[in-house]
Amino acid sequence: MVTAYGDDFARWAQEQADAVREGRFAELDLVHLGEEIEGLSKSDRNAMRSRLIILLAHLLKLKYQPENATRSWRNTVKEQARQIELLTEDSPSLRSEAITYFARAYDKAREKASDETGLAPAAFPATPTPDIENALRAALAGEDFGFS
Repeated sequence: MVTAYGDDFARWAQEQADAVREGRFAELDLVHLGEEIEGLSKSDRNAMRSRLIILLAHLLKLKYQPENATRSWRNTVKEQARQIELLTEDSPSLRSEAITYFARAYDKAREKASDETGLAPAAFPATPTPDIENALRAALAGEDFGFS
């Protein structure tokens, strides 16, 4: 018996994978299968945006509130950069898309940094400064991302 998409997702997915591997293409639920594959792509893109927001917020905190900087802030930058690298290893096209996400992520990062530092949003530049962009590039490259 074939499991319906809405009845048991795990079983449905396994049955779909088995049907693909075994060449039983007539049994495939193409509509839902297409939606699920598209969802995987969206999931990676959402993860990229989320990680960029966290990374940029911590870079802003380090730049604009250095007196409160902790090892945890720097470790968060490193960890988010590592996770972005893993995402782009699995999906290299996301590397070029990161540029598209950058502007939106920066706006959200400003809000996050403001919430976490207590500084007014206006304390952070409306657009990323060259030193923030350089720090981001350095963090993503696994290099020192400090500010001069």
